[in-house]
Amino acid sequence: QVQLVESGGGLVQAGGSLRLSCAASGRTFSRYCMGWFRQAPGKEREFVAVISYSGDTTAYADSAKGRFTISRDNAKNTVYLQMNSLKPEDTAVYYCAAKVNLRSIWYITPRDYEYDYWGQGTQVTVSS
Repeated sequence: QVQLVESGGGLVQAGGSLRLSCAASGRTFSRYCMGWFRQAPGKEREFVAVISYSGDTTAYADSAKGRFTISRDNAKNTVYLQMNSLKPEDTAVYYCAAKVNLRSIWYITPRDYEYDYWGQGTQVTVSS
């Protein structure tokens, strides 16, 4: 089993920044991509960003492009989501997820059903 623990959420004013972290522990895998998703009240869970195991392939939702940056430190088994210029519509519970046992170190996917492990989520609230 893999445990994913998110941290770094909180309350911030519009225009502010937060940095989310997701630390993986437990069973380790040689190749896994990491994604961030979010779910606002009354809405479906949506993709935010993903990063390959190699760290050099990323993808973002249109809502995140230019404001959010995903990165990872494989030595620490941790993925980060730097969120700048936050807006009230960014308010949601943010989840990290891992898709493991990949053949390619460059593989990424925005599809939540492909992910094998999920964290418990961290709340991000952006006030106007």
